[in-house]
Amino acid sequence: MDQLTLIERFRENEELARKFHEVESNILSVLNFRDFFEHLLLDIGEIFAIPLVWFTLIDDVDLCRLIRHSATSKVLRERIQVVDRETFGELLPDTQCPLLMNEGLHRYLRLMPPHSYPALGSLALVPVTLDGEVVGSLNLADRSVSRYAPGLNTVLVERLALKVSLCLSNVTAHEKLQKVAHHDPLTDLLNRRAMESILQREFDRAQRYERPLSLVFIDLDDFKRVNDTHGHDCGDLLLQHLAGNMSRLCRASDVVTRFAGDEFVLILPETGKERAERLMVRILGELSRRPLLVDGEPIRVTASYGIASTEDGVIGDAASLLKAADQRLYASKEARKQEEPDV
Repeated sequence: MDQLTLIERFRENEELARKFHEVESNILSVLNFRDFFEHLLLDIGEIFAIPLVWFTLIDDVDLCRLIRHSATSKVLRERIQVVDRETFGELLPDTQCPLLMNEGLHRYLRLMPPHSYPALGSLALVPVTLDGEVVGSLNLADRSVSRYAPGLNTVLVERLALKVSLCLSNVTAHEKLQKVAHHDPLTDLLNRRAMESILQREFDRAQRYERPLSLVFIDLDDFKRVNDTHGHDCGDLLLQHLAGNMSRLCRASDVVTRFAGDEFVLILPETGKERAERLMVRILGELSRRPLLVDGEPIRVTASYGIASTEDGVIGDAASLLKAADQRLYASKEARKQEEPDV
């Protein structure tokens, strides 16, 4: 090998090292799943000019549940594919080393996100571990059949996978702490502390862009009677039942929170009072049609609610919006009591 070739090889290695350092620096600086995966997948594609970069997650690992719970974005929806452990093990049996291939690529479509791909010539599947457990793979695809041809040196992608694993461990630990701090352990909904922070953010956004924002304050009727009659375990199941129904019926952009006890708050961006009212009709209708069943017995309950909106025109701040909804909830419960016959 002549001196000129050595210099060229040195410069190539130096450039590769610079690119890897750039990716590593970007993912080292984040502490949440969304930013971590967006930086990782987009930066690798851009810096190394790779047409398709995505992540495959095994569905039964804790990481998968955490990401589904706390992270959502267009990039994550398009670049993260969840598969069962059997499928992953069948296609990537050796979880110690990257798998390079340029033949029979159709077999690996199951590991790819369900969207359009460029015409692929070769793939690299790089196993990623989290605290010693294989949780999925970082995947690279190119049109060229030679870029990830079997037999090529994989030292650099293995180094990247190690850095990804270390950073992912850090992000996961931080997200778990955030979950404990901001989520209600019984219902797994956001708690009051998180609600107040999100409400302030959404209120500021609604004011800045002159967009509607509605808030619903919800309270179960006669919840004490359920606890007294059926026990507190049944009461807990009822709260979980309501929380699950609300989460299912609300949009991804809506925020479902447990305020305290049997009280819940919904934050509804881009939503006027009429639309908020229609949502509550659906939620209460679902609660009536599909009551909680305990030992085969339906536990039938109703709920009262109050709606406040920036459309009201007299709401000056986020706290006032919450207070207005609370006052309307109180008025609704009082009206319900007046309608009940004396016994």
